[in-house]
Amino acid sequence: MALTTEAFGLTDVGRKRQHNEDAMLVDSALGLYVVADGMGGHAAGEVASNRATEVVKQHISANRHLLKDLGNNPTPDSRSAAAALVEVAVQRACADIYRTAMSDATKRGMGTTFVCLAVGGNKGVIGHVGDSRVYLVRHGQCHRLTEDHTLVAAQLKAGTITKDQAANSQYRNVITRAVGIQESVQVDTLIVDLVPGDMFILCSDGLHGYVEDEEVLPLISGIAPADLPKRFIDVANERGGKDNITAVVVKVAGEGATVSEESSEAQSRMEALRKIPLFRHLTYKEQTAVLSIATTRTYPAGREIVVEGQPGEELFVVIRGRVAIEKNGVEIAELRAGGHFGEMGLIDNAPRSATVRATEPTRTMVISRPDLMGLMKRESILAVKMLWSFVQVLSDRLRATNSELSEARQELAVAQAIAPFAEE
Repeated sequence: MALTTEAFGLTDVGRKRQHNEDAMLVDSALGLYVVADGMGGHAAGEVASNRATEVVKQHISANRHLLKDLGNNPTPDSRSAAAALVEVAVQRACADIYRTAMSDATKRGMGTTFVCLAVGGNKGVIGHVGDSRVYLVRHGQCHRLTEDHTLVAAQLKAGTITKDQAANSQYRNVITRAVGIQESVQVDTLIVDLVPGDMFILCSDGLHGYVEDEEVLPLISGIAPADLPKRFIDVANERGGKDNITAVVVKVAGEGATVSEESSEAQSRMEALRKIPLFRHLTYKEQTAVLSIATTRTYPAGREIVVEGQPGEELFVVIRGRVAIEKNGVEIAELRAGGHFGEMGLIDNAPRSATVRATEPTRTMVISRPDLMGLMKRESILAVKMLWSFVQVLSDRLRATNSELSEARQELAVAQAIAPFAEE
């Protein structure tokens, strides 16, 4: 049995506004869920948010086979195609809204934030522009999967203001990206694994402006998914309701051996990644971005995975099975699930220092240097964290090597000191 989703959404004008310029879409048949927060006078914001939702739905519906391909066979090509599908859909909406605004003076300057989740099998594609958000609740933890495109968020990321200053900034509602303000816009995309029990929450800033990230779990505790949108709206209105409020809740379910195996593997991939020193400083969203470029490979018992002396540019993480590390034909170590090898291949194309062989049927997660470099080019903060981790790993290895050399020198000195006595 495949994964299934059930979704519930609600939008509310709030307590201060006269019109609701938010729009939402809950289309479980298509696997598309959207929240858009419009802006612009004379109801133009309402036009922008609704038009963005319509255009994106039309484009994804016409090309839904790309989402099916992603779910059936998540190769690098199908991942890129699915991410491009969502990006192009939002770009089409952006151009459409911009042309409408240019042809109607009463709608000049209209635009909208936009966030969506498009589901294909056991994968989801998130598309994001502006300050509407997506949260993922998984295994009792809540993770924000989007970064606000606002002036304050940019200042926080640059370190020019503190969190306290951001909370009270007069610029906290100034967004740096919106759909329709210009003819095109930069769209953030993220591919995520779907696991039974997952809950995705899409919302406008009318909700998250009143609810801190750490409050989400207590707010949803013990409440059925169908009742959550109203719960969120009630909380936002109780705390002021100065803006329109929209919330869409998507719950993932599934049964069967195949679903259980895929769910277990998805969890194992994340747990293994978080234990690798190179990725220890990344946020959950950034780790998810790394997983989105990873592939999986299976090896039979006895198969060589990497060969000593041959060049390599991939990091391997053991998901299931066991491998032996061999040096000059001699086994020197063994790795089980969660172990990793080949990380220096992410830095250069130097020859492998050892051979790694599967000693039983083994499944690995693989991250290649070109794919990682591409991600680092797109995500500057992630790149800085990764480079810092590289330096720390190299520093640790240098210290370990110096310690081993020091011990070797001491042993040599002792051996030389007792040599004359040994001869006598």
